[in-house]
Amino acid sequence: MGDVPVRRVPLHITDSRLLGGLDLAATLRAGLPVTERGLLADCDGGFAILAMGERASRSTVAHLATALDRGELILAREGIHGAVTARIALVALDEGQDDSEVLSPVLRDRLAFQLDLTPLSIRDLDEAPFDAADVDEARAMLGSVAVSGEAIQALVATAMALGVAGVRACQFAVAAARAGAALAGRTEVDERDLDLAARLVLSPRATQIPAPPEEPEAPEEAPPEEPEQDGEQQGEDDDPPEPPDLDQPLEDRVLDAATAAIPEALLASLELNAVQRSRGGAGGRSGVQQRSKLRGRPMGTLPGDPRQGARLSLIDTLRAAAPWQPLRRAGQAAEGRADGPGVIVQKDDFRVTRFRERTESTIIFVVDASGSAALHRLAEAKGAVELLLNDCYVRRDQVALIAFRGEGAELLLPPTRSLVRAKRNLSALPGGGGTPLASAIDAAASLAEHIQRRGGTPSVVFLTDARANITREGKAGRQQAFEEALTSAAQLRILAVSSMVIDTSPRPHPNAEALARSLAGRYLPLPHADARALRDTVEAVGV
Repeated sequence: MGDVPVRRVPLHITDSRLLGGLDLAATLRAGLPVTERGLLADCDGGFAILAMGERASRSTVAHLATALDRGELILAREGIHGAVTARIALVALDEGQDDSEVLSPVLRDRLAFQLDLTPLSIRDLDEAPFDAADVDEARAMLGSVAVSGEAIQALVATAMALGVAGVRACQFAVAAARAGAALAGRTEVDERDLDLAARLVLSPRATQIPAPPEEPEAPEEAPPEEPEQDGEQQGEDDDPPEPPDLDQPLEDRVLDAATAAIPEALLASLELNAVQRSRGGAGGRSGVQQRSKLRGRPMGTLPGDPRQGARLSLIDTLRAAAPWQPLRRAGQAAEGRADGPGVIVQKDDFRVTRFRERTESTIIFVVDASGSAALHRLAEAKGAVELLLNDCYVRRDQVALIAFRGEGAELLLPPTRSLVRAKRNLSALPGGGGTPLASAIDAAASLAEHIQRRGGTPSVVFLTDARANITREGKAGRQQAFEEALTSAAQLRILAVSSMVIDTSPRPHPNAEALARSLAGRYLPLPHADARALRDTVEAVGV
């Protein structure tokens, strides 16, 4: 197996290097289009190792998925058309530091094995049980390994019991069972191969704990028999007859093996009904992604005019102009201009780079500082803001705080990542008075709109019982004040800002739930919470 190609796919690889295309240097030298092989074509029949797979671009993920599905790529770019053979085995390295950085589900669904190497070190590795000769021999006999319908049914039933969706997982399990049989020198898959396939392929994909088997109903007890008249007592040492030892169905035995192999961390989350769901390309809570002309992650190029503020891609511009050089030189010669430039570039050849950047996210806390419980709520909010700032410093997010009491709302803490500034501004804030909820929502909407105009992504968290009693004009009146609050909430909803209402009243209050509906946001009754609980709640719901 020494001649099997192994290539490493860099994180920011370009489509031209991955797929192949025009060799710019050779084309300029020859004056004719010269093609070059891409990295996937070089991997044909071997391994492609995707470094930092959790950060791979959508384009790279799409091309790798196509190669895994079809074993070839259709190349139609830069004047080159044709099919490129790319039968690859992909090894994707997920090097994410937290749950926000995960491998694309498109690739994860196409990978047979998922291995967690976090608790292991190089010292934990044992000597390989097979060498290259064993693998070559198993590969030669793989085509003759048979698998019965009962065995396939057992793997499918195990996948259903573990909540594994999709057909690919079952196909991978069948292939793994056949490979295990071939490595063992067997021509037919048996229970040992099924157990191996279930542990390697199905257990890491589990999304639920299998339901325990239903116990058969106990038969009705017969009435006790009268003791024999001869007074002779039956032997006390005689054990009751055991039921016949029935063979356990094959699918149950495979399911038991798969269940026992579920990783401990995954099993704990399943027991808590907290199975992590993939967020795809969410990439954390650091704002939404949007296109940019000058900064961010490169997304390829497109025709454009660099004079309109975009960044010129010189290499792609030359690549677009190279195939046309013979025609353009011939045109220059026909016009009697033999001393033209070495490379003739026209307006249609210009290519500009597209960038994608993640906007800065700002969490706006709107805290009810009115009433007798205001001091407790403010203390919780202050602590939550300080805890969130520690996380925001890493994610480059910001936090703002609006407090409302008496007759209006006050921007207590403008958007900031400075923990020192936050503590200084939060140090002293009086509480008590009325509840001008509409004014607070208006202030939050104004700040959110300002953040959006600057290109940021705001979200708003309200900590209130929503018992509004002060109108916008500063007059008392519960019904009018709450109606104005709902109107303000509808206006904030137009801005398409993510929002959440945390009901801080001793019991869930209908006003707070109605406010959340008007905002089209989340509603969370949380009468008893400390600063850490508030921080964890905000992060858990992903506001």
